[in-house]
Amino acid sequence: MGDAQDEKDALLQKGMEILNILEESKEFTKTLLDMNGKLRYQNASLKKELEEMKQELAQSKSSEYQKEIANLKKELEALKKRYLEIEEENIDFARQYLQVEEQNNNLANLYIASYQLHSTLDFGEVIQIIIEIIINLIGAEKFSIFLLDERKQELGGVAVEGMESDLARHIILGQGIIGSAAEKGEIYMAEAEKIEECYRQNRPIACVPLMIKKHLIGIIVIYKLLVQKKQGFSNIDYELFSLLAGHAATAIYSSKLYSNVERKLNTIESFMELLTGRSGKQASKG
Repeated sequence: MGDAQDEKDALLQKGMEILNILEESKEFTKTLLDMNGKLRYQNASLKKELEEMKQELAQSKSSEYQKEIANLKKELEALKKRYLEIEEENIDFARQYLQVEEQNNNLANLYIASYQLHSTLDFGEVIQIIIEIIINLIGAEKFSIFLLDERKQELGGVAVEGMESDLARHIILGQGIIGSAAEKGEIYMAEAEKIEECYRQNRPIACVPLMIKKHLIGIIVIYKLLVQKKQGFSNIDYELFSLLAGHAATAIYSSKLYSNVERKLNTIESFMELLTGRSGKQASKG
């Protein structure tokens, strides 16, 4: 009887121990489930934070990229603008180079022409050389050359090109465009926009007084330019006029002096021959 009771108590004790173990296991399982829930919540929070961080990073990178793209666009626009400026500068330099080259060619041609002007003392040859210079260097189609008659104080035509009427003209100093330019000794050049009007009214588009210092020799009057000079006169034309005026005036003055001296010398020689011939005849009679 006592042994049965002891065995019963032992079994009861083991059952209690098993129940305790089960209770502990239940508590442990509950604890594990709670911890698992917390871990899941933390995991979800971490995932959310990670996604937020990824989005922020993406937005930050996108903003940086946009800023960089904007800066690159600005740099590109600046480069395009500078490129256009440099291209315009190159075009301007090329234009200036062509102008300088043309100027040098004209000056070289004028030097050659001035050499030709001073290579002869024949009045007719000098006038012909001046005509060729006006056609080839200035590009004039219709023009006249007047010389001053100091005794009458008026200008008379000595040569024309493309027209004949000016040969018979006599222009008083100070009257009209030609007379005024001659009296002042100043180059007259019509404005580019008025050249066509001058053509229609047959008015001078340029008057170039031929001066030796302040002494007037004559004047070149241009009425029409060649087709390739339709754009009018340029700055180099004014320089050419100034140089031509000085050289042509000197050449004309020198040739006229030479012609007068030669004519007087011929007269004196003829007179001496006449005197010599008469003396010889008188001596033979004696």
